[in-house]
Amino acid sequence: MGNTGLYLSEISIGAWLTYGNQLEKKQSHACLKAAVEEGINFIDVADIYARGKAEEIVGDFMKDYERSDFVISTKVFWPMTDNINDRGLSRKHIMESIDKSLDRLKMDYVDIYFAHRYDRSTPIEETVLAMTDVIEQGKAIYWGTSQWTAAQIERAYAVAKEMGAIPPSVEQPSYSMLVRTIELEIFETLTYRGMGAVAWSPLAGGILTGKYLNGIPEDSRAAKVEWMKKELTPEVLDKVRKLNDIANELGVSLSQLALAWVLRRPEMTSAITGATKPEHVKTNVKAIEIKLEKDVLDKIEEILQNKPKWPKYYSPIDVRSM
Repeated sequence: MGNTGLYLSEISIGAWLTYGNQLEKKQSHACLKAAVEEGINFIDVADIYARGKAEEIVGDFMKDYERSDFVISTKVFWPMTDNINDRGLSRKHIMESIDKSLDRLKMDYVDIYFAHRYDRSTPIEETVLAMTDVIEQGKAIYWGTSQWTAAQIERAYAVAKEMGAIPPSVEQPSYSMLVRTIELEIFETLTYRGMGAVAWSPLAGGILTGKYLNGIPEDSRAAKVEWMKKELTPEVLDKVRKLNDIANELGVSLSQLALAWVLRRPEMTSAITGATKPEHVKTNVKAIEIKLEKDVLDKIEEILQNKPKWPKYYSPIDVRSM
């Protein structure tokens, strides 16, 4: 994971939108068991996922395993109650939330504690010092950011250096064939700071699994989630169908192609996948065996046509090319 000594499985499993929500405990545990059997060591969760139920389900599962064999992460930021202080990245919320998360997880520590978003209402100094204290108290080993901008990450680093505190070690951004904004600045910042990257929603919420090639099934997630309906435009569906043709040519599934594409980046430590069935886990893990050659990447780029670009007058200039 970046310049740390921590190793994560390239494919990891996350609990967003599933554990304690779409999936009951028994089915969730079946997916986690499949993940363990396939060599996955990184399990990502958050306090806000199903309002704590996801953490409880992961905690119950881990009772049968050696804690040190796994990398477990959880997060803090989003409101858990109507209490005005039960949100954000204040010292009060961070210090209280880590204890609540550990209680639900039935663990003494998490490996990574993520700041789930940037908190503009709390001084960054307060957040960095609180995260440092969480680590020094042995309740977490590393802390990370999620959906922070390059400037926000740099501010955290500058503050940590100035105060002798611990900087973040990993960023968790949204990254997929359909969401690529982090290619402009985030990857460069992470490389410069020696940070790892663990992508959430590498399958774009399921859009890149192939289940929507013929429209939106009534029993699918997209039929129930409004933002996914908006994302599944005719243009996006056309791209997905063309990507599926490439996957067929390579003899792989669309989801495997999409995950291999995310993992092609040297900055990417792990791709966090969701799963509602054990077979989904087994399919996803095979993506690490796929190496995409330049000609295939060029074909994919021709289909996507969404590589992020700098505005004309903000584009970085390489003086050596002048």
